[in-house]
Amino acid sequence: MGRARYTKFRTLPLKENQTGKRRVVIIMREREGRSLPFVTMTESAGVALANENVDRMATMSADEASHWDELHMGYHVDRVNHSEIYSDHGKHTNMAESYFSRLRRMVSGQHHHVSPQYLHQYANHAAWLEDNRRSDNGELAHRLVSNSMDAPVSRNWKGYWQRAA
Repeated sequence: MGRARYTKFRTLPLKENQTGKRRVVIIMREREGRSLPFVTMTESAGVALANENVDRMATMSADEASHWDELHMGYHVDRVNHSEIYSDHGKHTNMAESYFSRLRRMVSGQHHHVSPQYLHQYANHAAWLEDNRRSDNGELAHRLVSNSMDAPVSRNWKGYWQRAA
């Protein structure tokens, strides 16, 4: 992957109110390329994901969270302190923020609740929507039908409505 963007998607309750079910979505976005969402237990897992998925020549952008400090050991990282400024001479996390805005609207507006078990599928759907946001509806419908006809039967989705709740 080339250039990547990172940010967070979470608000944690107090420690005594945590159930261990909450997940964090981490997004890696190429400039004019693909979006790769990952669902993890902690935001700091994004450093290991970056080491596995991002080219060492890439320039990354991140917010000022302390766990992103480890990225400086292998990458050129542009940091943005959001408590002071949102963009600083081309340094920003706007691509990731755009993705998270779409994901939040999708969850709160359409789905109202997302189980941690299926969060990765919602995150991938939001990434696909973000990557294809400039394509017209006819092209997207054609691509969707074409890809679904070429794909094998999914073990995860075949007969899902027949399973016990």
